[in-house]
Amino acid sequence: MDKIYLVGFMAAGKSTVARALAARLRWRAEDVDELIEARERRPVADIFAAHGEPYFRAAERDILRLLIPLRHVVVATGGGTFMDVENRNAINIDGVSVWLDVPFEELLARIPNDGRRPLAADRTTMERLFMLRAAAYSTARVRIDASGLAAEEVAERVLAQLPPIA
Repeated sequence: MDKIYLVGFMAAGKSTVARALAARLRWRAEDVDELIEARERRPVADIFAAHGEPYFRAAERDILRLLIPLRHVVVATGGGTFMDVENRNAINIDGVSVWLDVPFEELLARIPNDGRRPLAADRTTMERLFMLRAAAYSTARVRIDASGLAAEEVAERVLAQLPPIA
C-alpha cells in the first residue's frame, strides 16, 4: 500500500490530517480542492458561483486522474469527490480509502459562516447532504472515528488501521 485517500464531509479535517499523515510517512500530501483552486486561479466558492457544481465536479475528476500515477501520497479529497462512482472506483483501485467520520453537529460547529463553503449555506440542505454522503463514505475501505480528535491523533488512528506501508 503506497497511497491513501482521505474521504469525508466538509470540515472533517481531511486536509489537515493529510499533511500530518504525509509528514509521519515522509510522503507528499495533495489536496484536491487546493489543486482545483490553483488550476482555476480562484477559490472553490467562486468556481461554484461562476460555473456551477457540474463544472466543479468535472474539474475534480480531472485532478483525480492527474493524481493516479503518483505514489507515496496522501490525498485529501473534496467532500463530494467520493460521491461520484467513477471517482470512488478509481480511488479504491489506486489506493486505500479512509473515511474520517465526524458527527454532523461537530462538523457544523467547525464550518465558519464566511461563504467559502458553497454547499453549507443552510442547515437543512447540509444535513440532507451529510446523510446522502455518509452512505457513500461508508463504502471506504477504512473508517476512522475522528470525533473530537486533533489531526495528529487522527493520523495515529489511520496508521494503526492500515495494512503495511510500502
